[in-house]
Amino acid sequence: MKDTVGWGRALVVGLGVAGIATAVRLRQVGWEPVLVERAAARRSSGYFILLFGTGVASARRLGVLEAIGDRSHPRLAAYEVDRAGRRRPGMNPADLPGVVTRPRQLLRGDVEQGLFSALPADVEIRYSTVPTRITQDDSAAEVTLHDTASGATVTERFDLVVGADGMRSTVRKMVFGPEEYLHPLNYMIGATALDAPIEGFTLHEGLILAEPGRSAWTFPFADHPPSLLFSYRTDDIDAEFARPPIESIRAAFGPQRPGPLLETLFRRFEQAPEHLFDAVHQVKMPTWHRGRVVLVGDAAWCVTLYAGMGASSAIAGGELLGTMLQRHPDDLPGALRAWEAKMRPFIHTEQDSALIMRRIFTPHDRKEHIMRTVMLRLMNRPVLGHAMGKIMNGPDFTNKELDVAAV
Repeated sequence: MKDTVGWGRALVVGLGVAGIATAVRLRQVGWEPVLVERAAARRSSGYFILLFGTGVASARRLGVLEAIGDRSHPRLAAYEVDRAGRRRPGMNPADLPGVVTRPRQLLRGDVEQGLFSALPADVEIRYSTVPTRITQDDSAAEVTLHDTASGATVTERFDLVVGADGMRSTVRKMVFGPEEYLHPLNYMIGATALDAPIEGFTLHEGLILAEPGRSAWTFPFADHPPSLLFSYRTDDIDAEFARPPIESIRAAFGPQRPGPLLETLFRRFEQAPEHLFDAVHQVKMPTWHRGRVVLVGDAAWCVTLYAGMGASSAIAGGELLGTMLQRHPDDLPGALRAWEAKMRPFIHTEQDSALIMRRIFTPHDRKEHIMRTVMLRLMNRPVLGHAMGKIMNGPDFTNKELDVAAV
């Protein structure tokens, strides 16, 4: 492969946070991005996310921070609850110990819309389109694209291909081979956006029902009904997909009677017009680029929702990729090596952080549940909570505010 490519034409596969952020930055530095998306239209749905300092810094440089907005509110509160409906003060996800700057509470659709608004009108977007073959030579990557709506197929050449097509990336499978890069955590999630607060809770109040091996959360916003998340441990991921999601979720919270509150959460999930139901995996790879193909976001690293850094790392990764291409205009291999060298330590820490945060989201067993309960009670005492924040203010948490894309 020759080293001199300069600015060129890039195929970006996937119209999610990582894909749009990458396309925005590529266009800013003089590249010609072409976006392809499997869906027939841009998806506006999405559930609760936190945008930490890492993502805020990159969004600001991309010029989209104001458009993304902020659904946080000083009166947002969270309560630990049990099946009987008893409640006590809980921990708002935005108030993680060790995090100095309060993250923005948002819907994923807010981030995608903010990024999309920054795409120039002349950036080509092809919906209902998927890559079916990718080959490379010294001068370009040749990609066969299939239009699933019309059935048409076309083969085109690009200077760069960016796989931003999620945890089960098609680009990754085609370019990086059959090796399985998905590492299951043996947890399942079910999420949806509610159309109204849960009965007995105001718009600004969330709830956490955490039991050994399972939990249910609602995440409040300043100006929008909450999101609902179920999370639970499983020994057989395939079995969870063998029945309707609500049946798997109900079974995970059995055999005890749910009680009125949990039954309400089940019903609201089942009645929601859209939901996400999936297994929790991390993506771990020895390299994120091969030749002229590079993976960004969940396709490359998938830190999982437990880390809370999916959107932040996706924006930062896309922004930094464009910056490194700008700084190495005649050396594509060097640009990709420099990009990965800076991103990898950051992502490694965040993947480790997810394993710690999972204990807060969903304690694995009775021992973790007891430890979680004790920790939350200590955090609700001002002096002890401050001390615990200092103890936990290590790299796993301060990393969430690291401006990794600053160069």
